[in-house]
Amino acid sequence: MNVNHWIRQFHRWVSVIFTVTVIANFVTMAFGQPPAYVVYSPLLPLFLLLFSGLYMFVLPYMGKKRAARRAAA
Repeated sequence: MNVNHWIRQFHRWVSVIFTVTVIANFVTMAFGQPPAYVVYSPLLPLFLLLFSGLYMFVLPYMGKKRAARRAAA
């Protein structure tokens, strides 16, 4: 399996986890002050989404750079 495919799958599943943690955060806020672990639980998936999203954002630019080097050589 390709690394890019694996990172895209990882990004999709982490986005689902992030969405669930945000929903859980709002649900617990409806019942009063939520515990700290619920409030901060979306942060880990958010940072993982940041890194995988930045990687996928840079991929097309790296492909153009490689193609330009091959054409010049």
